[in-house]
Amino acid sequence: MTLADGRTLEYYDARRKDSDLVVVYHHGTPNIGEPPLPVLEASAARGISWVSFSRPGYANSTRVKGRAVSHVAEDVAQVTDALGVERFAVLGHSGGGPHALACAALLPDRVSAVVSIAGLAPLLVDGFEREGDAWFEGMYAGGKLELKAAVAGAKALRALLSEVEWDPDMFTAGDVEAFGGPWGWLHHVVEMANAGGVSGMIDDNLAFVHPWGFELADVAAPTLLMHGDRDRIVPVRHSEWIAERLPDVEVWREEEHSHISVLMRAEDALDWIVAHR
Repeated sequence: MTLADGRTLEYYDARRKDSDLVVVYHHGTPNIGEPPLPVLEASAARGISWVSFSRPGYANSTRVKGRAVSHVAEDVAQVTDALGVERFAVLGHSGGGPHALACAALLPDRVSAVVSIAGLAPLLVDGFEREGDAWFEGMYAGGKLELKAAVAGAKALRALLSEVEWDPDMFTAGDVEAFGGPWGWLHHVVEMANAGGVSGMIDDNLAFVHPWGFELADVAAPTLLMHGDRDRIVPVRHSEWIAERLPDVEVWREEEHSHISVLMRAEDALDWIVAHR
């Protein structure tokens, strides 16, 4: 679709005629915006359907250099307006978590509920930035290097990404097991994202470590933060920190789960969305 400012935004309309509850999906980093295939059948059984999109810089969506996390809200507003969807829930995994929260804060009359699964907390706010490396604590070494490069700037991050090799330490045995099932779909969306270069990933990471452009206290919709306690990519402390600053929140700390394996509980999150429609 062509947005008001002339940009192209790649979106997916996976709504069903027999579903009256729409969830806007916010993909991880790096991914593209395909609706989450592993839960589409379970969603249909619950009367849920999906709208999703590739963030700027991914796939066919025009890049926006220097975008803040808050930038996503206007894009979501335009997509849902074009589709005639007035009210919806939002769900984000990993790098999609902050973007789901942004929609809830900035589109309060339209978002019915929020789910953030293994999502990051902001870096430049009261708390983490005064604790030095606390925001990075518990991350696998490669992830810590990547996000510290983002703090240094786009040039440093691009240089690092041009040299870095895949680090299997980011995943636990539980994650590997999850990849062997339906959530192996994530390999596909990561490959599709990487095929288009690293610009979307760079812009996501820069956005995470700079001011997000909204206040967590403005997230009025009921919010579920689901996070594995063994997550090596985004440590569980991130969701716990966010929870301390939200007015209406539940935290599901999933024991023995990590960044990917926690998605095996995604159907329970769908039930939560239905209960908070």
